[in-house]
Amino acid sequence: MNWQGKRVTVAGLGVSGIPAARVLRGLGAEVTVVNDGDDERSRTQAAELEKLGVTVRLGDGDTLPAGTELIVTAPGWRPDKPLFTAAAAAGVEIWGDVELAWRLRGPDAAPWLAVTGTNGKTTTVRMLASILTAAGLRTAAVGNIGVSLLDAVAGEETYDVLAVELSSYQLHWAPSVRAHSAAVLNLAPDHLDWHGSMEAYAADKGRVYEGNRIACVYNAADPATEDLVRAADVEEGCRAIGFTLGTPGPSQLGVVDGILVDRAFVENRRDQAQELAHVTDVDPPAPHNIANALAAAALARAFGVAPTAVRDGLRAFRPDPHRIERVPAAGDVTYIDDSKATNTHAAEASLAAYDPIVWIAGGLAKGATFDDLVSGAAKRLRAVVLIGADRALIREALARHAPEVPVVDLDRTDTGAMSAAVREAARLAQPGDTVLLAPACASMDMFTNYNKRGEAFADAVRALAAEHA
Repeated sequence: MNWQGKRVTVAGLGVSGIPAARVLRGLGAEVTVVNDGDDERSRTQAAELEKLGVTVRLGDGDTLPAGTELIVTAPGWRPDKPLFTAAAAAGVEIWGDVELAWRLRGPDAAPWLAVTGTNGKTTTVRMLASILTAAGLRTAAVGNIGVSLLDAVAGEETYDVLAVELSSYQLHWAPSVRAHSAAVLNLAPDHLDWHGSMEAYAADKGRVYEGNRIACVYNAADPATEDLVRAADVEEGCRAIGFTLGTPGPSQLGVVDGILVDRAFVENRRDQAQELAHVTDVDPPAPHNIANALAAAALARAFGVAPTAVRDGLRAFRPDPHRIERVPAAGDVTYIDDSKATNTHAAEASLAAYDPIVWIAGGLAKGATFDDLVSGAAKRLRAVVLIGADRALIREALARHAPEVPVVDLDRTDTGAMSAAVREAARLAQPGDTVLLAPACASMDMFTNYNKRGEAFADAVRALAAEHA
């Protein structure tokens, strides 16, 4: 595409909008950035872009600038926003920053190994990047993980392959992306207010498989992910590769006697299994994290990575904070920070990893219901401590499905509530128990983000440990 003089509107400042505006202006496009906010941070960002010749319009993200020929949007902007309604009426195409990055790739660009799913994306992509690095490949973990794909594509550094995390928002605005291989880790209701329905959410996730060349990796325990593979239009010869926590069948990766094995990328899939790593090579070895490791291994093997690199990459990997992270504490009680468990699907996986549990939960439910989560975990629960704006929803589910479990309902939403919650959990816990922060809710009723929530939990645990030192 000839960008010289092309009038492009970039929707939204931030981690995607600013790189998009810079790259497009560098290509010669006439760029206008529109942004809903008009705060001090936005004004500072606008001033930097205006130095490059970019026009910035703050406080009005709904009006389509006259003459717009293309919109490049931040992934979180909803499809029903008036800006996009006006663009559709005017016949203006809408891309996301991921779509723009894909279109700007050169002829020798690094292929993409893409990962999506309701939960586990970031961990899996970082595991994958660690494995690829162990194989001696130049790579980076990019996309929804916080590193702009545009920076990776348009920057000076060259790569052999990219490990790409893609959200449902990003995939919605990226119709042309065609990965070397891709994985959908799992599917559970999430962001339905944005997508409009579970069907629309799943369809956007399924876009990651479109045009795959080598492998479509799915979760054998989640039939909806395999359904997305069946529905995808892939290149001839592309294979469906499953992963399972049980014994794998042909064209699957799985676990046998504590060993991660591959029956997909071997010469004789019917009778041969290749050892990749031990379960103990995965940090932490919780079931859902083993599933993440198998998905990462499947994508790496699809790219031709040797088994020893899978093992070495998994051994070198360290999880990001607030993802089933153990907080050091004195005594016989284990404290686990899984603040990243911001929905019921993530909390379910976390609760399944420990027994018995004093569970700290609550926050913003985002329309979620908790009956299935509570009924599935009831036998593992020693007690529950509830915090946050929507804690009553969890309390009611506990009353229905675990009436014998003691519940402490902290009627407060200030940040100091976390310290009180930890003290209550410590009082209820017995030797050998796990105090688990897996809120099953978003954090914004009390904290800036899940990171701040997890930090508050860890600080409270450390303070408690210091008192008993």
